Amino acid sequence: MTPELVISIGKTTIDMALTLSVPILLCGMAVGLTVSIFQAVTQIQEMTLTFVPKIIAVFIALLIFASWMIEMMVQYTTDLYMNIPNYIR
Repeated sequence: MTPELVISIGKTTIDMALTLSVPILLCGMAVGLTVSIFQAVTQIQEMTLTFVPKIIAVFIALLIFASWMIEMMVQYTTDLYMNIPNYIR
């Protein structure tokens, strides 16, 4: 196993982690921005008003994207396992 191969696997793993986290993070960011604008317009400074909608939005996003995320993780793991003979050469 060469250092280049280890770096390549690590890079691919980081890319996969970032790809899987983007939909959830964007959903949380969009809801947070919307709630912040609402708070600025109405001058309501309640902490639960920012926390609860983000939690609900992230949970809904997880429900929506869970099948895609699991499919991507299974595909990546399968590719890693199938290439083990190539990695140990």
